[in-house]
Amino acid sequence: MPTRLSGQIEHVTFTNQETGFTIAKVKVPGRYEPVTVVGTLLAPTPGEVLEMVGEWTSHPRFGDQFKVEQFTTKVPGTIHGIVKYLGSGMIKGLGPVMAERIVARFGKRTLDIIESDVGRLAEVPGVGAKRIGMIATAWEAQREIRDVMVFLQSHGVGTGFAAKIFRQYGSRSVAVVRENPYRLATDIAGVGFVMADRIAGNIGIPPTAPMRVEAGILFVLQQISEEGHTYHPRGLLVDRCREILKVEPEAIELALMAIQAERRVVIEPEAAGALEAAAGDAVFLTTYHVCETTIARRLKALLEVPRGLRRLDAGRAVAWVQAHLDLRLSETQAQALQAALDHKVMVITGGPGTGKTTVVNAVLKIFERASARVLLAAPTGRAAKRLNEATGREARTIHRLLEYSPQRGGFQRTDEEPLECDLLVVDETSMVDTVLMHHLIAAVPLAAACILVGDVNQLPSVGPGNVLGDIIDSGAVPVVRLTEIFRQASRSRIVVNAHRINQGLMPEAAPDTDDGPQDFYFIEQEDPERVLATILELARNRIPRRFGLDPVDGIQVMTPMHKGVVGAANLNRRLQEVLNPGEGGVARGDRLFRVGDKVMQVRNNYDKDVFNGDIGRIASISNEERALTVRIDGREVSYDFGELDELAHAFAVSVHKAQGSEYPAVVFPVLTQHYILLQRNLIYTALTRARRLAVIVGTRRALAIGIKNTGTERRYTRLADRLKLISLL
Repeated sequence: MPTRLSGQIEHVTFTNQETGFTIAKVKVPGRYEPVTVVGTLLAPTPGEVLEMVGEWTSHPRFGDQFKVEQFTTKVPGTIHGIVKYLGSGMIKGLGPVMAERIVARFGKRTLDIIESDVGRLAEVPGVGAKRIGMIATAWEAQREIRDVMVFLQSHGVGTGFAAKIFRQYGSRSVAVVRENPYRLATDIAGVGFVMADRIAGNIGIPPTAPMRVEAGILFVLQQISEEGHTYHPRGLLVDRCREILKVEPEAIELALMAIQAERRVVIEPEAAGALEAAAGDAVFLTTYHVCETTIARRLKALLEVPRGLRRLDAGRAVAWVQAHLDLRLSETQAQALQAALDHKVMVITGGPGTGKTTVVNAVLKIFERASARVLLAAPTGRAAKRLNEATGREARTIHRLLEYSPQRGGFQRTDEEPLECDLLVVDETSMVDTVLMHHLIAAVPLAAACILVGDVNQLPSVGPGNVLGDIIDSGAVPVVRLTEIFRQASRSRIVVNAHRINQGLMPEAAPDTDDGPQDFYFIEQEDPERVLATILELARNRIPRRFGLDPVDGIQVMTPMHKGVVGAANLNRRLQEVLNPGEGGVARGDRLFRVGDKVMQVRNNYDKDVFNGDIGRIASISNEERALTVRIDGREVSYDFGELDELAHAFAVSVHKAQGSEYPAVVFPVLTQHYILLQRNLIYTALTRARRLAVIVGTRRALAIGIKNTGTERRYTRLADRLKLISLL
């Protein structure tokens, strides 16, 4: 039950100007000691009176605190409060001494004088025209803040979002929200269409208003992009918008034409494919249309412009590298190497153990022999680190390669400032989405060669598109598929079973031998609670004892689902209890972060140089500084408590989040309750993340369902069609 509390701010202990997070001491009538108040307060000022709604909490170190959920402010009504308010520093050049002089002259009428007749302050010795002007300006700013907060909170906006809105629009906040509340959904992080729609309803905007329908279409298209699509067929889009907006199709069609005229969407005529033709034209958010068309045009240009380096004799080069590296390439590996020397752009794809790295190393050796400038890149930090370890050469994330800088306005390497290279090799290309590939391919010099390496059988990118699959399917560039498992790799049941799964066969375990334990196990268990107990025991005791692995850093639990007994949320809670128990920590929603916790960055933060999917351990937590530090890849990254929504526990992660990474051991639950998400490429991706050990816990029936399910939900993209057209020109 929410509690109401009223009091005057005595002292502001801490406030973050960006997030509004504040710790303050508030004098509450009837209480001898000031109350510690914690919450989002915009521009808190000593002397202000707060009318708060929230709840009492108990901090293990700092005792009782009042956590503010909503508040309104009033100017102080006592002499003491007015002096404190004016002398708090909110007005530059007006300190406690001058505040006392002013209040001594006007008493309780001081704030009314400032409000309605500020010129009378000249009656106070030492207050001249300049200081009066500063006081008037600061007073107006404080009034605007209060007015905005009252307006937004009266329409259901929490204090945290109200603070964000004020920082974005300032004194224009009320006008912007009244004019078009749907702007909030695009301008303010975390304010989605649903919240904007609620505000719109509260201020009287009708459900059929064009601005609402237009915003709803853009919201649905954004949802669709988050599901992996770059566009949606028109008929299906209209149906989906009707479900959310509850308006007639005619209103949606009119709004669609309006946002097309404003170039916020692009509508292409229906394609020849039966599935698309039945649902009409293709509707793109303009961003994704630009990205797809740019990728296609740039690839065509790369294929047409002659290579900058002198042409290499492929036959002699292949013979030389085999002798120089003392290796024997398979027939398909030799084909891949020859294609890399003969063509400007090519794809090398294959599963684990098929020798992709061997081919890449051979290519690099030949190009370096020819004095070529070579760059290596991968989509994530972990994938780049693996590429560096496999080749012995520097590899960077694509963002770092393209020199992303939020301060300077995005990627610094573009078609106008291209990369300085003769060859670019991109690993884990299946993870690269349409937007990132657009930026990457634009920055490749037209005279350079580009080799895309990846496993097309893995899950597609988290972001929209199916770039690697579309390039392969288009036939526009040479593709070499490596399928032979090499002798050393064939000893691994992880590798063998990954290929079996890819062929639609059930994985096979093998007994432990005198040489030691095997690297793949299937533990049959049907009851979800028993599966959970087994996973906890494996992570805490069995795997560390048998394989000598660290239970936190050496073992990664993956799961198909977020909810449920063996979903990521519950697994993280239970794994934290057994792997990192203890008292204290800092709470964020229903999560409690402790020193030693394994956490993952869940969105790109270019200022901190950390990216979605980066994993680290919490190294320290400071309640005084209201910040914690996470050690990621050997460096420490600091987070204010107001930034903790960027972190999630990573004792257990989704398979998608694990793409591009490898772990010493992987534990993966597979149950029939997951059947909606169980697909061959998901199981295959989970298994191929394991380096030394993979353990599947669940039922054979569920595993069989997943392996048979190759009907991965189709992603609506047109990149393959664009590339096919290019190859015919």
